[in-house]
Amino acid sequence: MSEAAGGEGLGAFAELFGLAAPEPEDHRPEPSRRGLFRRLRESIASSQSQAISPQLAGIYQSTMVTDDLWDDLEEALIMADCGMPATMDIVETLREEAGQGRITSGTSLGRALTDEITRRLSPEPPRIALGDEPTVILVVGVNGSGKTTTIGKLAHRLTELGQKVVIGAGDTFRAAAVEQLAVWADRAGVDIVRQGQGADPGAVAFDAVAAGRARGADVVIIDTAGRLQTQHNLMEELRKVHGVTGKAMEGAPHHVLLVIDSTTGQNGLSQAQLFSQSVPVTGLVLTKFDGVARGGIVLAIERELGIPVALMGVGEGIDDLQPFDARAFAEAIFSPGSGGDA
Repeated sequence: MSEAAGGEGLGAFAELFGLAAPEPEDHRPEPSRRGLFRRLRESIASSQSQAISPQLAGIYQSTMVTDDLWDDLEEALIMADCGMPATMDIVETLREEAGQGRITSGTSLGRALTDEITRRLSPEPPRIALGDEPTVILVVGVNGSGKTTTIGKLAHRLTELGQKVVIGAGDTFRAAAVEQLAVWADRAGVDIVRQGQGADPGAVAFDAVAAGRARGADVVIIDTAGRLQTQHNLMEELRKVHGVTGKAMEGAPHHVLLVIDSTTGQNGLSQAQLFSQSVPVTGLVLTKFDGVARGGIVLAIERELGIPVALMGVGEGIDDLQPFDARAFAEAIFSPGSGGDA
């Protein structure tokens, strides 16, 4: 069993969904949270986007806490896409700690920053509860955010945990969208409900829920067409898909996951704001985290909207979808050291 499918994979995934994780095939102890941390650090180290890391390294090398150091920290956090309000809140909190003598150098500042960011994010991913009837998950997001791959990886992980999954191919507008999702469904070994290009996405969603119930599925995952958050007519259509899903089964969809590309910067906050106005977003999926040294937008979203991160993509493999770990995230981006003892 790969590390991705170990302690930071199926075990954590099972906990997220309230399921029992299978025993590792070789019966070795599952790797600790440090496994995910190492993967994130390695991904960031190989990234071409290294704007924030050298700046933070310079801050952490300082032997004194000065006004210039605070200015540098503000700039670094903004470059990490934390946003101005969240950045100012964090810096003000750390200034207070410095005034109380708990931060005396760049190194202690780095440790305090990691702790503060961890505290501000949900310590545990939001539980995605599964019920007796199919649990319906609606997946939304803009074009290119990684919805299709996220759905495929999510279906695969749930299948590994013994869940029967049905996918609804509700993106009926983008050319080849259904075919791409069908490839992922085949890789994950799950059923897919689809219609032709241009079909009514609400009808697909209704059929997917009905098929899930008829086939005894545990989870139904419904894809939706990617849309810019400023396309009001398409956002209205998304509301209709949400409503039709509820007509197919009372209480559905039980979860709405908004997929956000971690490279998108402050536009991610706008996406979260406007999507959550159209449908009740219950959690975020942060994708493409393996290619950037940023991702602080989640702090801005958590601060402004209180929407927690449920899952994060840490690579291109089918196993590379993990429950969000606030501590590993904070250490990977903001830790003053390698994280081995952080």
